[in-house]
Amino acid sequence: MAAIGTPAQETAAPAAQRDNLIEGLVGFTVVLRAAGLAITTDRVSAFLTALDELDVTSRTQTYWAGRLTLCADPDDLPRYDQAFESWFTPQRGGRTQIRDERPPPPPTLAALTPAPEVEGEGDDDRSPMIHARASGSEVLRNRDLAELSPAEREHLRRLLALLRPELPTRPSRRRRPARHGEPDPGRTLRAALRNGGELHGLRRRSHSRRARKIVLLVDVSGSMEPYADALLRFAHVVVRRSPGSVEAFTLGTRLTRITRELRMRDAERALTAAGKAIPDWSGGTRLGEVLRAFVDRWGQRGAARRAVVVVFSDGWERGETDLLGVQMSRLRRLAHRLVWVNPHAGKDGYAPVQGGIVAALPYLDDLLAGHSLATLEQLLKVIRDA
Repeated sequence: MAAIGTPAQETAAPAAQRDNLIEGLVGFTVVLRAAGLAITTDRVSAFLTALDELDVTSRTQTYWAGRLTLCADPDDLPRYDQAFESWFTPQRGGRTQIRDERPPPPPTLAALTPAPEVEGEGDDDRSPMIHARASGSEVLRNRDLAELSPAEREHLRRLLALLRPELPTRPSRRRRPARHGEPDPGRTLRAALRNGGELHGLRRRSHSRRARKIVLLVDVSGSMEPYADALLRFAHVVVRRSPGSVEAFTLGTRLTRITRELRMRDAERALTAAGKAIPDWSGGTRLGEVLRAFVDRWGQRGAARRAVVVVFSDGWERGETDLLGVQMSRLRRLAHRLVWVNPHAGKDGYAPVQGGIVAALPYLDDLLAGHSLATLEQLLKVIRDA
């Protein structure tokens, strides 16, 4: 096995040792990907190419080769350092060697919640245990977010991190070549000139597509506190999916923009930074005044124009409900689609009788429940199809 250390001279390794060395380096990139770094094939290739030009037996040169080719964001550096130290562990003789085995697979998310014991657990056939764990995850997907235990909340956070939203698109003004669509005179003429003036067929073009803007407005008042953490983590997933087309704000007694904080790759750091930026956490609710501030400062200036606007709130309004209705009317005229997510809407016997919901209901395209992971996945489908 090839060693990484600081030897005085470099020796040519046999082909088998070189293969083991490359496998160990690629295994290191697998660890980085599991740690949350965006490790692509191009970056792995650049990493290995850099090591070909450096002293692969030098721990320092290997460290900097990986740091300069595999890290794309300042948030990646602490996790890179930790993964490097854990992968290239010290061995006897003061040298550090590459492990010849791949990292153990991470535990399945279903295993994070307790599962009932199944008879024959020691047998070779483990399908009953796998089935029990999978059914436990399915139950958690439909549980109310406000009723989860600490262990279940941790499990939910991992499930939220696995969401891969498909965000909506819209036609842009730019056109691109296409097999079907309107005729493209310029390309048709140039093709004819290349053929000696003969026209063999029409070239066509169609509108290209671009990401549709999404605005997430999350109520962080006292009545929404049991759901606020999960909803902000959901917002983090959507923002990270398309940082340039998604805006996130919190609603309470004032409006707070948290888009920049939620663009951090690591969810825990993003939520911590967002919590520090929100001055009215678990306070009162003045939806009408806050929405007026959003429309005046952000909505009319482009953030809400032709966008999918999602409001997460239970509808409890301490201010004037007439003002809320006026602002929802203004927002309706700006937005492409207006969605209200009320965690209480998924409970038995719910009726939209809260003052805020009554004032906003005439202007909504959808009123959804956001009290569980399954309903948040349904929301992603509504956003995708907008």
